[in-house]
Amino acid sequence: MGLSNTNRQLTMHEKTIQPETLPQTSRHPLWLLVGFWLCFVIAIAVVVRRLIALKNPSHSGPAQMAALDATFSAHTALTMIHIIPAAIFVVLAAFVLLRPGGSQWLERLFFPFGLITGVTAYAMSAYAVGGWVERSAVFVFDTWFLFSLGRAYLYRLRGDALRKREWTTRAVGILLGIATTRPVMGIFFATSPLTHLGLHQFFGIAFWIGFSINVAIIELWLHSRRRARLYAA
Repeated sequence: MGLSNTNRQLTMHEKTIQPETLPQTSRHPLWLLVGFWLCFVIAIAVVVRRLIALKNPSHSGPAQMAALDATFSAHTALTMIHIIPAAIFVVLAAFVLLRPGGSQWLERLFFPFGLITGVTAYAMSAYAVGGWVERSAVFVFDTWFLFSLGRAYLYRLRGDALRKREWTTRAVGILLGIATTRPVMGIFFATSPLTHLGLHQFFGIAFWIGFSINVAIIELWLHSRRRARLYAA
């Protein structure tokens, strides 16, 4: 009788444990942390550089860079509405992903700023430098980003910390693809005298390459985590 009561009490205690209260690991492999912080620095640097260019446009640089700056300067308000929330989202992502169980108010801000970033990305694509190639990349990856962000929010409401973290990681990884496109664009800029590709020709290609790299890395990482949990179980 005593043993039965003890088992019943343990069962009831287990049911009261909510997923959000379960311990979460903050350990990440070095290569993933290095990649995240490189993308973080590039993303913030891109925003800072764009804000400076919007305030003080330069006409003395390379012709292709001047043309790029002119495109964004022609839509200053929309550009700022997009890049400033995006920068805030990236900063919040560092706290949400690397400090699990941190301040809940930061996490609450994380989702609306992500939503603004994703929605304004669609609007920005109306003035895509790379034409329909860039627009197609924006549509595919921005839609996947918003879907992932929505799933993360849904699991947050359900109190499922594990799945919330998985979809949050996916959303952040997709968004940071914009940082990965920058080195890719740098390669296209550097090799343009040989390839004879103009800004409008390689800009969209760089988007596809940069975002695809991030999506592939994140999916492989998440798959390895799921496989490790299965073996552990």
